[in-house]
Amino acid sequence: MWLRLRQIALVAERLAPVEEALIDVLDIRVCYRDPGVAHFGLENALFPVGNQLLEVVAPVRENTAGGRYLERRGGDGGYMVITQCDDHQPRRARVEALGIRIVNQFETHEFRNMQLHPKDTGGSFFEIDEQLGPHAHDADGPWEPAGPDWRAGRSLTRVRGIAAAEVQCDDPRKVAERWSEIAEIPLAVQDGHPLLPLANAGVRFVPCTDGRPEGLGGIDVVAADRAAILAAADRRDARSGDSQISLCGIRINLLEASA
Repeated sequence: MWLRLRQIALVAERLAPVEEALIDVLDIRVCYRDPGVAHFGLENALFPVGNQLLEVVAPVRENTAGGRYLERRGGDGGYMVITQCDDHQPRRARVEALGIRIVNQFETHEFRNMQLHPKDTGGSFFEIDEQLGPHAHDADGPWEPAGPDWRAGRSLTRVRGIAAAEVQCDDPRKVAERWSEIAEIPLAVQDGHPLLPLANAGVRFVPCTDGRPEGLGGIDVVAADRAAILAAADRRDARSGDSQISLCGIRINLLEASA
């Protein structure tokens, strides 16, 4: 069985300014807006990043789960780590055996979704989904939450993929071990931090050092044009390091693309 990092979800108080900033700085494009999130009082936009997706959701009414999450974390920030698996049934059985609550789940003829309760996983929302149908398990394959043709919106001029998600935790080792137990993947170490190695990326667990509570605090992206990203970030006062920018309340670390 394999598990890939397929999508990162962010949450924002207002969608439009975050969407504008992501387009300006990362030169990515909206491929889909899911009408189904209106059921949860949200609007969204999805952007291809290589063969993965970056999603931003924002509440459009009072008293939504997304709005409450914004309040708990003190503003815009990371929301969910969304993975793709090749066989959903044993993943569900594992979650049930561990006594982990499921916050949301649905099935269509070509998609199976399972969103785990962050109080039971620790750190952040952890979602495990499976795409079904022709070419479902291809790296560039279909992904129902991103619409009928997510590849049509792909731009590779500045970013080529998401290499890691960084989850900040009160107890990184404890949370990492819980995610490892769920995923049935042994932990590794990266720069002294526990790392859950997925088939195409990693999930890194770090201490809370930015004054905010537990949550998805950052991502690593493979940068095809680091200079252009940093220049655009400087114009928005969004640079936070030599190889790091900050957008929608998360740290975005820029990794050099291999030749």
